[in-house]
Amino acid sequence: MTKTLIFGHKNPDTDTITSAIAYAELKAKLGKDVEAIRLGEVNGETQYALNYFGIEAPRLVENVADEAKEVILVDHNERQQSANDIDKVRVVEVIDHHRIANFETSAPLYFRAEPVGCTATILNKLYKENGVAIRKEIAGLMLSAIVSDSLLFKSPTCTGEDVAAANELAAIAGVDPQVYGLAMLKAGADLSDKSVAQLISLDAKEFAMGSYKVEIAQVNAVDVNDVLSKQAEVEAALNDIIAAKGLDLFVFVVTDILNNDSVALALGNKANAVEKAYNVTLADNKAVLKGVVSRKSQIVPVLTETLSNL
Repeated sequence: MTKTLIFGHKNPDTDTITSAIAYAELKAKLGKDVEAIRLGEVNGETQYALNYFGIEAPRLVENVADEAKEVILVDHNERQQSANDIDKVRVVEVIDHHRIANFETSAPLYFRAEPVGCTATILNKLYKENGVAIRKEIAGLMLSAIVSDSLLFKSPTCTGEDVAAANELAAIAGVDPQVYGLAMLKAGADLSDKSVAQLISLDAKEFAMGSYKVEIAQVNAVDVNDVLSKQAEVEAALNDIIAAKGLDLFVFVVTDILNNDSVALALGNKANAVEKAYNVTLADNKAVLKGVVSRKSQIVPVLTETLSNL
């Protein structure tokens, strides 16, 4: 059990999967014994990227402590978003671009967190800092991560560093970032074959906000009605999760990738926090959030502040 496992959060998205792959390749080239793994199923958008650049998805691992003593976290740091047995292993590195919460270690570690739009943007710097060239396929995956997290550079989380990194990586990968990026996003927004259970778990994260327990799930769609037409089934499934996990609030966000707005479906005893946070009125448990596309910068901090002051 000398190998170090590298992985991102549960319900992995494109940044989580591809950053684990990209960082594992860098560490391996630096002589480290590492392996990229995943904590959940690969979504359609990510699979499109993996297929396009001919890279296999990392293998699924249920319990990391069964295979390693040391792990590296990418694209997350909050323990409730990590492996179920994260407390049984030593976290030796974190590469992330999210808030830092519910995280502590008993030993020193390398922690790299930057306020950029994507983990892959940080990894692009790490490749340069270590003098390692990025091969075409890995560059393509890293570009895919930036496109995904920035909604093709339209998200407010997107920085100049992300755009510059994406253009560098696109040149290495030999693709037009706009053409490839839109095709990838549309592949991920095809929800026609997804069950309700899949829809609400594709990209769901749990957060501690003040004294409250909150889960936020987000899906991208070309037509939000493709998802909202199943609202009754979605609500029934969300209420089951709320009861099972003891959540105070579950916010299911459907983001229109063409118009850059979202519809939030809010359930739980603190659903009114969404009304207060965004100055909206929930009608049939939902409201349009104009211009809101980023969970990281436009939902989590806003709801955290609101719930912390309730």
